Amino acid sequence: MSDTYDVIILGAGSGGYACAFRAAELGLSVALVEKDKVGGTCLHRGCIPTKALLHAAEVADSAREGEQFGVKSSLSGIDMSGVNSYKDNVVARLYKGLQGLVKANKVTLIEGAGKLVGQDTVEVDGQRYQGRNIVLASGSYSKTLPGLELGGRVLTSTEAINLDYVPERVVVLGGGVIGVEFASVWKSFGSEVTIVEALPNLVPNEDEFLSKQLERQFRKRKIAFKTGTKFTGVTQTSDTVTISLETGEQIEADLLLVAVGRGPNTADLGYEENGITLDRGFVPTNDRLHTGVGNIYAVGDIVPGLQLAHRGFQQGIFVAEEIAGLHPPVIDEKGIPRVTYCEPEVASVGLTEAQAKELYGDVKTMTYDLAGNGKSQILKTAGAIKLVKGGTADDAPVVGVHMIGTRMGEQVGEAQLIYNWEALPDDVANLIHAHPTQNEALGEAHLALAGKPLHSHS
Repeated sequence: MSDTYDVIILGAGSGGYACAFRAAELGLSVALVEKDKVGGTCLHRGCIPTKALLHAAEVADSAREGEQFGVKSSLSGIDMSGVNSYKDNVVARLYKGLQGLVKANKVTLIEGAGKLVGQDTVEVDGQRYQGRNIVLASGSYSKTLPGLELGGRVLTSTEAINLDYVPERVVVLGGGVIGVEFASVWKSFGSEVTIVEALPNLVPNEDEFLSKQLERQFRKRKIAFKTGTKFTGVTQTSDTVTISLETGEQIEADLLLVAVGRGPNTADLGYEENGITLDRGFVPTNDRLHTGVGNIYAVGDIVPGLQLAHRGFQQGIFVAEEIAGLHPPVIDEKGIPRVTYCEPEVASVGLTEAQAKELYGDVKTMTYDLAGNGKSQILKTAGAIKLVKGGTADDAPVVGVHMIGTRMGEQVGEAQLIYNWEALPDDVANLIHAHPTQNEALGEAHLALAGKPLHSHS
């Protein structure tokens, strides 16, 4: 016996449940298959718990540094049981809300490990379900390096979010988003932290300007990092872990966090057996997220590109609307906002200067220092906003916005509108940005790029 649905979705993470809810809104019958919990990595092991830890880290820094604001406060210690309770409560409330939305949208939740057994058929625990359309949304896992075994004092972010103590010394292998966020948390909690990154810069996917700014701020925070340095091996005892580098140097620590990226969850799910092409485990699609096989689509971390929850959300919505015949506009991958929530925060959208030069040839850039922004001075943060214009002509739009500073991630909403609506510097310069806010800095940067600086030099 088989049950038939308009849409069957394999995976209830960000992309999967967004697709399910939108498809249900559009009147389609939907089955959502999940072997763990609705919300996936983002809610339970990724975005939400790590950002809760980062907020606790911000509170710790505020307590430690109160005197510079005239507040007599001090940090007497970190209660990890209390931190974890706070974090887990945030996750639990959001999870309860998601469970309610599954019921409210009349989505059929099928709990169990699903597998593609035909171009229109999914099997879960021996039961087969037919879908007029299939959406692959099986997510990702924490990767490691060849020969680097996980376990003991060698852990990934999945284990790191649930640590019940603050390590005295920790080495972070990988200076990308996950690595610098955990390094930031542990430093705020009082750990001695060293980041090892094989590429030349921290957050290597960002504009080099942001990387250099972040490295400067990490030096001030006494977060050690070794860029352009490859890891060669690790040994551990019951008390310590020793990391070996290609330079011959060895670093002893309490823990090694492996933060070298995330791999696609596509093995043993029946994808290749049913005609789906895999590229290094990822599922390539066309610009409408179709796999090229039957009525099978793919969304989220298994699709090559940025592995971001909000990318998965948007792709899920897109596919639901595509299946419903609404012909939604193609998602511009460069228009997806990116935020790294360390201290200071790194936020960007659009092209880096190097990418813009490759595409347009001559470009114009403008950097606005947060030293000229009143709210940033109140917060005692350093940083800047860098704008990249797609050419030198007056009618060339802004094609890249790159920001760094405390809480600057909150400004990426306007930044993505600027990029996605192909705004000219004058378009933004003529908007009124409230004073005193950090949002004002975006307006000031565009004033300067438009040739009429107010609190900066053009």
